[in-house]
Order: sequence, then C-alpha cells, then structure tokens
Amino acid sequence: MEIKKNDEYIVEIIDYGANGEGIAKIDGYTIFVIGAMKGEVCKIHILKTLSSHAFAKIVEIIKNSESRVEADCTTYDRCGGCDLRHIKYEETLQIKKEKVQNLDNKMLDEKIVVNDTVGMENPLYYRNKAIFPISKDKKIGVFAKRSHNIIPISECKIQTKISQEIAKYIVENWKYTIYDEKTRQGLLRNIMIREGFATHEIMCVLVLSENKKIDVSEIVEKFPEIKTIVANINTEDTNVVLGNENVVLYGNGYIQDKLGDYIFKISPNSFYQVNPIQTEKIYNLAIKSAKLNKDDILCDLYCGIGTIGIFASKYVKKVYGIEIVDNAIKDAKENAKINNIQNIEFITGDVEKAFDKLLKDNIKPNVVIVDPPRKGLDEKTIENLINLKLERMVYVSCNPATLMRDLHKLEKTYDVMEITPVDNFCYSSHVECIAVLCLRYNKSERRKN
Repeated sequence: MEIKKNDEYIVEIIDYGANGEGIAKIDGYTIFVIGAMKGEVCKIHILKTLSSHAFAKIVEIIKNSESRVEADCTTYDRCGGCDLRHIKYEETLQIKKEKVQNLDNKMLDEKIVVNDTVGMENPLYYRNKAIFPISKDKKIGVFAKRSHNIIPISECKIQTKISQEIAKYIVENWKYTIYDEKTRQGLLRNIMIREGFATHEIMCVLVLSENKKIDVSEIVEKFPEIKTIVANINTEDTNVVLGNENVVLYGNGYIQDKLGDYIFKISPNSFYQVNPIQTEKIYNLAIKSAKLNKDDILCDLYCGIGTIGIFASKYVKKVYGIEIVDNAIKDAKENAKINNIQNIEFITGDVEKAFDKLLKDNIKPNVVIVDPPRKGLDEKTIENLINLKLERMVYVSCNPATLMRDLHKLEKTYDVMEITPVDNFCYSSHVECIAVLCLRYNKSERRKN
C-alpha cells in the first residue's frame, strides 16, 4: 500500500518515538503521529511522507489511553517547550525509561535492564533559567514549535512564577525599542532570568543589540529579590541567545545558589543545570555509583562551573576538572575558594586535547566522571578512557542516543553495570541518564557489592 500526503487512516498506536510522539505501522511502514499515545486507536491525517516513514496528525481519537489527560497549558499545542503535558506524569517516566531501554537493546552488545526513571515530586515551575523572546506588541512569549514565531503566554508551567512576573513587568514598562529579527532594528532582544532556588537570589539579563546605557532603577525597586541586572550585548544575526560581552547595570554581575552542602557562583553565561532539585539527585547518584574513596584521583570532564567535582572532592584525594568555557572555569575556581576546597584543580581547554595532555603529564586518574554536551564524547577521549583501564567510570548524559553510541565503543574494555534515567526536564521528551561502568574483569565482584 502506498501512503500519500493527505491520506487518512485508522491506526493503532503501538509505541512512542524519540520525541514522545506515537508510532503506528501500516504494512510495516512507520508513521509518527503527533500527540498520540501508546494503546490508542486514532484516525490520522498524513502530513508528510518519506521513503522510510511518515508524519501525521490526529483527526479523531477513537480509543483513548487511560493515561491521557487534558493539558494544563493554553499554548501547549503550539509551544515547543513541552512534549508530554497530555500524558499523566507517572506515564511520562515510563516512556523515558522505555526510550532508554530501546536504545540499549539496539546499540549495546551486552544488554542490561534499565532502572526506573527517577522522577520529581512536584514537576511544576522547576526551571532556574528562563529565556523569554519578546513580541512586537510587547508581550513575553515562547517560540512556536520548529520556528521563531513568538507565541505570547499567560503562564508557563515549567518556568517559575517570579521569572514570568519580572519579565512581563520589564517588557510592559520598557522605555526603549524592541528588536525585530526581520529588520534587525531595535534594542531589547530577549530577557533571561536566572534564580538561586536555595538562596532566592535572582539575576536579570537584558539581551541587547548594542551597548546602551539602560535605567534599571524601577525594576530593582519593584523586585527586591533581584540581586543583579546585566546587559548582554549580542550584535550577531544568529539564533544563539547570548553574546560574549556582559555589562553590569546593577549589583555584582552574578548570583549564588546552594546545591547540597555547597555554594555556587552563577554568571550570565555559566552552564548550571536548569532543574536544581533533580540535579542534586543526579550528582548524589553519580558520586554514590562511583564508589569513591580517599585514595582516588578523579577526573571531572566537562566540569562546567565545577559542580560535580566539588561535590566529589570530600571523598577523594584529588580532583582535576576540565572545561572549554573560560568563564565557567573562572567560576569553578571561585566556587572552590568559596567552599574552601583545597584538593581540586581546574583546567581550561577542549577535553579532547586537555585530558590527553593531562595524561601525558603523567597524571593517572583511577576514576573518571564525564558529563559531555549532547554530541557526546570525541574519539580521542574515548581512546584515552579505553587505554586507562579505569577501575570505575560514571557517564552523565543529556542525550541517550550519543550515550549508547559511546557506551558501545567503551564496551571493548568496560562493562556497563547500570543505567538510570533521571527526569531533569519534566514533561519534555528529554531525559538525563547516569551510566555506571567498571573494568571488565571486575564485573562479578562489582555486582556482589
């Protein structure tokens, strides 16, 4: 049977895709159905066909899933921020586990049973960083799915209430021009709000198209929670939100947050996990899984502002953290000082080269924790990890696909002992994972422990 655009069919949804969409099959041909749920029977309309698969939308749900709920957001069907608000939260955790398990089954030589997803007790208003684009009629909003069209919002369920209140106030009372992406005219491009959930400190970043003196006294008077306001200058015609130049308009240019027992300094461009409640679970689980001891030399690769390495420092002899972003390393060094950590050293550089140089300088870690960006590990780092024959290794990943790709390469030397998904991005299709590896000959002993 030939499936063509604009055809309509009645199908059963048999599985979920990588982005939480439903999957149906017609004569073995895969159809991704936006918004459909496993177990449902739907009438669908074909939107696009390719040689291997098609995309479709729901015309009518003939049989509902018991896990389907009414989305609690007025812009959900148009926004690109959440994928799964039409699904009961407990079911979203199962979907994420199955996503990781399916990749495990396809890509690893030795299959393991993926652990249950570590969920969040209250998966609402959890993001400590909000970026708001601004419409021409001075409304904060979100980008529509797969576009830069701005949808004004009344309330977002994943951004905090205070961040939305601040952004709305700034835009409504803005005395200058709003940037237009088409004409490249105007001043205010975006507003970014960063929060310390434990400290209740707030940073407001005004992304501007030029370095212009801005009066922020009314904003500070209205919101005493704001500890600093920074102008970030972005003159480029790009989708990247932040430029490289920051001008402090009020305060000291950074905020602090407490994670576990530690205080962390956060600057405008710093990488800091967006869900601090789940992040603390990730770090504690990663460190527990590494089974650290006082004789260990630990390498924290892609260390950001030093969070994992600082968490681990009290358990080991020495920590080396490597990160390519210079400002992040500056914050990491400051964070070590703030927390009086003496046994940690931070290195600025591309992990591929800096880790290789560290090993050539005869620094030999026996434990490594990696937390790379979505693209995963480079070939040189994988080669070095294989040659090191580490006793223990923990891989923290924000992309299960590149995680499994890298674990498959590491299987030459290591056994994958555990994979635990963590719901760091609630109601979206994204999932964080923690994979625990050990040197192959240690496998039976590790499982006893």
